[in-house]
Amino acid sequence: MTVLPAVHVIKTAILNFDEFAISKEGIEKILTMTPTEEEKQKIQEAQLANPDVPLGTAEQFLFSLASISALTPRLQLWAFKLNYEALEKEIAEPLFDLKLGMEQLASNQTFRRILATLLAIGNFLNSSNAKGFELGYLEKVVEVKDTVHRQSLLHHTCNLVVENYPESSDVYSEIPAITRSAKVDFELLSENLVQLERRCKASWDNLKVVAKHETKAVLKNKMTDFLKDCTQRIIILKVVHRRVINRFHSFLLFLGQPSSSVRDIKVTSFCRIISEFSLEYRTTRERVLTLKRKRAAHRERTKTRGKMITETEKFSGAVPHQDSSSPVSMAAEAEPGQEEEHENMKNLLISSSDSLSGEQRGLRRSRAVRSLGRVSPSQMSVAREDGTVSQDDATDEIMDRLVKSVTQNPSDRPSSPKTRKRSRLNRKSLRRTLKSGLSLDVVQALGLNSKTGDKV
Repeated sequence: MTVLPAVHVIKTAILNFDEFAISKEGIEKILTMTPTEEEKQKIQEAQLANPDVPLGTAEQFLFSLASISALTPRLQLWAFKLNYEALEKEIAEPLFDLKLGMEQLASNQTFRRILATLLAIGNFLNSSNAKGFELGYLEKVVEVKDTVHRQSLLHHTCNLVVENYPESSDVYSEIPAITRSAKVDFELLSENLVQLERRCKASWDNLKVVAKHETKAVLKNKMTDFLKDCTQRIIILKVVHRRVINRFHSFLLFLGQPSSSVRDIKVTSFCRIISEFSLEYRTTRERVLTLKRKRAAHRERTKTRGKMITETEKFSGAVPHQDSSSPVSMAAEAEPGQEEEHENMKNLLISSSDSLSGEQRGLRRSRAVRSLGRVSPSQMSVAREDGTVSQDDATDEIMDRLVKSVTQNPSDRPSSPKTRKRSRLNRKSLRRTLKSGLSLDVVQALGLNSKTGDKV
């Protein structure tokens, strides 16, 4: 009672079929509360016995409904009018999805290739030459696995399809109508179509009863036109249902299903098998593609292992042709200059070897050792022109040449593969080495004359 309008509004709305005053749910509630003849009689007797006592809210509601002529036929006719659109939609949309799903599946090239690949694998494993297989076998493709890597047959099938047909799709995203049809019970849909036809016939009978007590010709004509339209649409809906089901049976024959078992296959079961298989195929395809991308990236990394950055394709085009030579060739080009420097150093050492003696070990160095870095020839020439011909100047000149040879650009020196690092614990400074004299091994390594004895 709380969700319904006032009592006098309810009576007027029912007489005029005013759907704005009472909703579809309200009409269904009123149908469950229609008073019986016994209740109507008791209310009238109580009202006659106590004319001064007003009726309660429930009694007023029931008495108001009882005063409406042909109440139950009116309510049933009105409820059918309000529910017809939803009932028709529940039947028509699944039929349209089934028709569209069969068209999508028949034109899907990837689904054909999957079936062909499965058939080829089955013929190879069974050493047979079968022309097809049962559609129910698609449910078992995930369960069949190989004995080595324990990969499913669907995994191998997906791998073959992706390799042979890179442009193939995941199937599942291309057959949404089949997925929607898998959620519909088509047997219940057939029953709902029969119930809709029965309710339409009952509405014609209710209209005849209402017309006997209805004085408004406009309302009568309106309901008559509505029922005529419903009758025509239900007849068309039955024809569509029959043709779609027949087309489904023909589609099963197109897929290679034996004609003897076509009638036994249910629409919902078929759509469910196809939908679940396509979903499993999409998931497996994503895993296969991810695995292939990882393998390709690994192969790309192994291609550049052990190579320099200038030898890769990414940097080979950016390096000029004359500078793109290997370190060995660069070292070979720098050899003439190094040989000349080596000869100058050797001559300088030979000329100054006689002037070095044990007494010079205690001499104080007049200049600080220059930090490691490049020493230009101009600096060395300025040092020679100082006017001092002391032994320290000769020593500094030797040191400068040694520093220059040590601090040359590493790219100008020949590269030696994997040179072992030497400890710096026992390394002596350059000036200390020159002060203490050169050992016989160093003299021989430098190619000096061995006339000076064990030390120079």
